[in-house]
Amino acid sequence: MTTISTSTRGTAPPTEPRRTSLRRVAAASSIGTTIEFYDFFIYGTAAALVFPTVFFPAADDVTATIASFATFAVAFFARPVGAILFGHFGDRIGRKRTLVWTLLIMGLATVAIGLLPGYETGVFGFAESGIGVYAPIALVVLRFLQGFAVGGEWAGATLLTAEYAPAGKRGLYAMFPQLGPAFAFFLSSLTFLVANVTLGETSSAFLDYGWRIPFILSFALVAVGLWVRLAVAETPVFRETQREHAGRNATSQSALPFGDAMRHQWKEILIAGGSLASLFSLFYMGTAFLTNYGTKTLELSRTFVLTAGMAAAVVFGLSTAASAMWSDRIGRRRVIMTSCALAVPWVLVLFPILQTGGGVAFVIGLFGTLLIFGIAYGPAGALLPELFEARYRYTGAGMGYNLAGIFGGAIPPLIAAPLIAGPGALWVGVMLAGLSVVSVVCTYLVVETKNRSM
Repeated sequence: MTTISTSTRGTAPPTEPRRTSLRRVAAASSIGTTIEFYDFFIYGTAAALVFPTVFFPAADDVTATIASFATFAVAFFARPVGAILFGHFGDRIGRKRTLVWTLLIMGLATVAIGLLPGYETGVFGFAESGIGVYAPIALVVLRFLQGFAVGGEWAGATLLTAEYAPAGKRGLYAMFPQLGPAFAFFLSSLTFLVANVTLGETSSAFLDYGWRIPFILSFALVAVGLWVRLAVAETPVFRETQREHAGRNATSQSALPFGDAMRHQWKEILIAGGSLASLFSLFYMGTAFLTNYGTKTLELSRTFVLTAGMAAAVVFGLSTAASAMWSDRIGRRRVIMTSCALAVPWVLVLFPILQTGGGVAFVIGLFGTLLIFGIAYGPAGALLPELFEARYRYTGAGMGYNLAGIFGGAIPPLIAAPLIAGPGALWVGVMLAGLSVVSVVCTYLVVETKNRSM
């Protein structure tokens, strides 16, 4: 029977055999994060390829790119809000029920983006002059909802696997939700590639409606994800925590898991945010910014850039899986520290490599960036749940993860575009190197957790 390395006083074992239960949990967490991040990444791809033209046609290229990535960054500021709210319900009513809601919100927001009129698209009373500024405003609102949902998704998905996993194998089982972004990046690149090839590289049809297809298709993926997640039982660790709380006086419990997390483990939240900031900067520079850089600055075809993205997703997935399993042997801290240390010299040479021009340089830059990212991302799925107490684990893990998203995912892409247009791309590398140094220091301060009981 499935067992968990925690107190078992008065605990009835789960009814499913370990083999069936863990397979189902792994599938639910991996499929769920794949769908959530697919929705998230197709926005990043569209922000790089089409949103500057569709939603900011009056601006020059640099300004339109900055504005497009500003809407991309909105989600990162929404993520901590989602982490607090969904973390509250995840710690109060359960991981499973909360994850169903994050998937629904993300799916509906993504489909709505696919149906959104562009700046110059006529709608009702705006038929002659176009919908105008209301289009980017609506885009920002829907992007906020995407970030809001993802803010509650990651922590819940990793908790599903980490709280079910046998002792000594949390890195292995927490790997499954971590593979979701690699699958999602592959699928998002593939759907845009199919649309691009079908409609033509230079065809206006891609800008008119082709980019919308990946967004609308997410509806089918969400339906599959909901079916899988609804079949998963609540985690044994959460059920045990609920039983322990039921025997206490209700007034002795904090009404807000967020308050408990900030009161008792605020240092862990800040350190986690700092240690994973390098991870986020590498990922979103690799998946979103370099897509724009390859097509606009290096003038590579969309077909080539998207195909390279699919191949890079495979490299990213393999490095994520290998590092997650290796962290069960040598510890989460050492593996993440390795990634942060490698990132410092890599980001300093990244743009000089890209500036040599051509597809080979782009592929080397993209592959190297996502390879180093994957080394840190694999162990993170086990590290953050292990850092926090069960009664506010959803909240604490989500806050640490999404704080890193602001530091590393929202700010660098916004700063990178004006740096390239101004003093030069080398300064983008300097900025990223400084962020990686901060992550090295913060990771050094992390206490090793691989042998910690959940």
